[in-house]
Amino acid sequence: MSTTRGWKPNMPTTSLEKPSLSILVPIFNVEKYLRQCLTSLMAQDYQDFEVILLNDGSTDSSASIAEEFARSYERVSLINKENSGYGATLNLGIDKARGTYLGFLESDDLMYPHALRALMDAACAHDADVVRGTYSYYWSMDNKDEIQHPYAADLIGRAKDYRADIRPFLTPYAIWDGVYRRQMLFDQNIRFLETSGASYQDTSFAFKTYAASQKTVFLDTPIIHYRQDNEGSSVRSRGKVYAVCQEYDEISHWLTHRNNQSFEKNFQMAALIGRYNAYLWNLDRIAPEFREEFICFMSKEFSLMDDAGRIDWAHLDEWRTRNLRKILDDPKGYLTIRERLHGQSTLSKVAFALELGGPAALVSAVKERKMR
Repeated sequence: MSTTRGWKPNMPTTSLEKPSLSILVPIFNVEKYLRQCLTSLMAQDYQDFEVILLNDGSTDSSASIAEEFARSYERVSLINKENSGYGATLNLGIDKARGTYLGFLESDDLMYPHALRALMDAACAHDADVVRGTYSYYWSMDNKDEIQHPYAADLIGRAKDYRADIRPFLTPYAIWDGVYRRQMLFDQNIRFLETSGASYQDTSFAFKTYAASQKTVFLDTPIIHYRQDNEGSSVRSRGKVYAVCQEYDEISHWLTHRNNQSFEKNFQMAALIGRYNAYLWNLDRIAPEFREEFICFMSKEFSLMDDAGRIDWAHLDEWRTRNLRKILDDPKGYLTIRERLHGQSTLSKVAFALELGGPAALVSAVKERKMR
């Protein structure tokens, strides 16, 4: 692991008063990973950026590590604050940032060497509102790194208005593999939901940026090594079980209060499918003792949405329709099947589909997968 001994600050090529990019780094008790994270950021070959370190009341040595970097690099500033959670911390950073674009770096992740140049070259070349690359799943203990490719081939490298295309809204809601025009965030009232802790707050933020962006660029270029072996990031407490639900409530609230109703039907369908996907992902991720309670909550919530006419069944694909109908009719039975058969392997996916609805369900599952 690198140390600061012998470092020489990389000076920016333009004035620090108005950098092209601001990188916000939220920090809370990450002393094990922080130095390596910040080293990867300061080693970028792109120079025109500032760094705002946001120490959210850490009780370990994270603050002293952050102070070390702030002393060593003129472009790095440090804000120490009382603990208020991930969303409130990043909102403060947005207000303090001076860059034309904003980016985010989680303090337990690592940045690929040429990541900022790839993002900013695309942003400047296309005058984009949003540029997103991809990432790798990273296990430091096993020295394993698996690059992900979440975007359809016809999305990559094209600067377009994608608000009429539902696919971008259904990609993983990561924020740390992209850059965002700061003025767009202010114009469209895009902020993080200020719930406690650090669970899912990137969900509503990412959705809003897709819904606001008039020109988005997707790159199949890895930006972040997304750490998978930080034990402190798991969702094990009751307080985090329903955090994802609050994010989709915030999306609904934001859509309701928009003045521009263009693309509204697409946004509503994207929000519905996104909520469905996120709830099932959350179901698999939360502690087993909370799963029955959560699937029953999901069943009740979607039933109320159905009663209110908010589920457009005619435009929902057959595979999700089968799953959702089962959840509405028999949530505990659905959970039993899912816990017994659902998994990442092809064989488990086939077994789950057949148990859920026989050969017809398997056909609909394959069809849905091909449409991604």
